[in-house]
Amino acid sequence: MTDFSTLSLADAAAGLKKKDFTATELAEFTVREAEAAQGALNCFTLIDGERAMRMARASDERLSSGNGRALEGVPIAMKDLFAVEGVEMTASSNILKGFTPTYESTVSQNLWDAGAVFFAKTSMDEFAMGSSNETAASGAVVNPWRAKGSDERLVPGGSSGGSASALAAGISYGATGTDTGGSIRQPAAFTGLVGAKPTYGRCSRWGVVAFASSLDHPGPLTRTVRDNAILMQHMASPDPKDSTSYTGEVPDFAAAVGKSVKGLKIGIPSEYRVEGMPGEIETLWSQGREWLEAAGCEIVDISLPMTKYALPAYYIIAPAEASSNLARYDGMRYGQRVEGEDLIDTYEKSRAAGFGKEVQRRIMIGTYVLSAGYYDAYYLKALKVRRRILEDFNAAFEKVDAILTPTTPSAAFGIGSKAKASPIEMYLNDIFTVTANIAGIPAMSVPAGLDKSGLPLGLQVITRALDEETMFSVGAALEDSAGFSAKPEKWWA
Repeated sequence: MTDFSTLSLADAAAGLKKKDFTATELAEFTVREAEAAQGALNCFTLIDGERAMRMARASDERLSSGNGRALEGVPIAMKDLFAVEGVEMTASSNILKGFTPTYESTVSQNLWDAGAVFFAKTSMDEFAMGSSNETAASGAVVNPWRAKGSDERLVPGGSSGGSASALAAGISYGATGTDTGGSIRQPAAFTGLVGAKPTYGRCSRWGVVAFASSLDHPGPLTRTVRDNAILMQHMASPDPKDSTSYTGEVPDFAAAVGKSVKGLKIGIPSEYRVEGMPGEIETLWSQGREWLEAAGCEIVDISLPMTKYALPAYYIIAPAEASSNLARYDGMRYGQRVEGEDLIDTYEKSRAAGFGKEVQRRIMIGTYVLSAGYYDAYYLKALKVRRRILEDFNAAFEKVDAILTPTTPSAAFGIGSKAKASPIEMYLNDIFTVTANIAGIPAMSVPAGLDKSGLPLGLQVITRALDEETMFSVGAALEDSAGFSAKPEKWWA
């Protein structure tokens, strides 16, 4: 009998086509595992077993008639930012409680058109604002991993921590995420997964709840690099409904996996050696460099001098865009409404009750930097820094084909362990990831080792715009060399 918990996405798709098992059996297992884990991991906002079984039965009919599509019958979890028609979408916020979209996001429609089966919405930081998945209205998501000899509950990273937690626990065969400042790659690193964001516009944002429109990147979380390439292949598409969508054809990403990296030049940016970075991260980074050298790559030391300004620029641009995007949530048309004495009072009470503290903080920051007298001093200056960061990368990619860095400055930390820390300390979790969002270029985290506590650590590959194929080739080379196969011990069900 097949052990469904060990299958990769590619294995699941192949097994269904060979009729080793049915889509119904796979869906039953996935829903059962999701329901059993939810109490301990809190990684889902909704589990829809009825819809999963309905879609799985339709997939079995197609497979039986020889009309199976690329992802036919494979269960996929959707981050609760993606609209699925007829399924509640809350962005893990009280202000959207009860909102059921009457439309389908382009990304989810692409996946259903490829045959994937929907079974659950995954929890997230509220409106994707957070680096640990502790800000969801339904409470913190729990990482399936635990440090050696400890029962402390750890964060899975944010904001796509629900997707990461579910996958790391062996539930689902792929999941969607969004990455605004590292929100796919950071949770991937914390949970021993592969997480990638494509070039800005490669995956449509239509039907995805907006955080910061110029920084949001939908992308996949998976267990392997090949799975990631397959899932991104079917998430990506030109989209006339998204004016920022890239109109070119989607390459065959899976064909790049396993392609030789011999002769590629890999950049090592000196600015990513930050003060206080654990020695384990530095050692792993050096190991990654050696792995790529052994695979035939040439290592080149490079400089990205504007890196030190990336985090402050990001935390001006992102809140500014968020304050504008979240203005629509006023209790009038959808979601939660708290009646007040008049219209303004109703707005204020609805937003105060509906938004959590982190969302309120970022709205206030964004409103401040866009206000008269501060727009030029903060927002316009941040946009100039953004341009300089892109110029840094463009100059670097004249010398190298890809850039190798750590993904995060630490392994996963305890839930609540940073409760007394300043928001800035929490924001520093994104220090290695935000630059790729600011520049709009592809980036991937690949699990590469464990720290001294037995927790996963990741390495990040960054490539030039629209060159996801090199990202997948280099990512696969790292994956092969690292041979990462560790799994969390199952304590949650």
